Amino acid sequence: MVKGYCRLGSVLAVAALLGIAAPARAQMDLAGDWQALMHEDQLERIPGPELGEFFGVPINEAARARAELWDAAIQTLPEWQCRPHGADYITRGPSPPRIWKEVDPSSRQITAFHAEWLRSIERPFYMDGRDRPSQNAAHTWGGFATAHWVGDVLKVSTTHLKEDYVRRNGLPRSDKATLTEFLIRNGDYLTWVTITHDPVYLDAPFIRTTDHFLNRAQQVPPYPCEVVAEIDRPRGVVPHHFPGENPQLQEAAARWGVPFEATQGGPATMYPEYQETLRRLMGGSN
Repeated sequence: MVKGYCRLGSVLAVAALLGIAAPARAQMDLAGDWQALMHEDQLERIPGPELGEFFGVPINEAARARAELWDAAIQTLPEWQCRPHGADYITRGPSPPRIWKEVDPSSRQITAFHAEWLRSIERPFYMDGRDRPSQNAAHTWGGFATAHWVGDVLKVSTTHLKEDYVRRNGLPRSDKATLTEFLIRNGDYLTWVTITHDPVYLDAPFIRTTDHFLNRAQQVPPYPCEVVAEIDRPRGVVPHHFPGENPQLQEAAARWGVPFEATQGGPATMYPEYQETLRRLMGGSN
């Protein structure tokens, strides 16, 4: 028995000297077709938030000023019709994601995960240690993402994002934003955490979690998109509102029966303590 242990120790020592790597610890497999559970903020996701519904989002004055000019009819313009959702929004949309892994044939190590959705582009999460491109490199809808394991959780860091929106009611997100994501699998359930950092339009990180379940019968279909003239407009007309002239901003306050000020967002509206402020605005008492 002692000789057996000695022989095994000798083999391991020789392997170490020869640079033969020991098998890597198994990591969580995130591959599969995932279906969103749709139990978080259903009215935000389908059919979408009201115009002027900004509460719970840590926007600043610059973001609020741009959102007040928003007219949803802008999405009928040819330039808007086939554009994909950005990386920080698509996980919140109704489209189901598919994740697959890219494996090095020699080392058998995962070098990247890839994710795609029905209405967005494929996003690779590189795990091979490559450098980020120059800050002057092209920005895209999916950005440039690197990833690494934190225990059994995949942490993804994304830069080089094109300007987009954080909600489909005009709340903007700049091209200086970065995105941090955590993919957490528990059995057949996947929690996708997104944290958007934007020095231009957000006064605090914007955190959202979205839950999915593994759907073995799901297929993500192709999504051909053709630009058409949806509305006949004079050339050069862009739907918009001038500052202070957007009547739709009152819709959220009217629907939910809260003061207009409460719908205007900001970091304070993210926390339960804001209920005290809401009571004061509504003339109530503690």
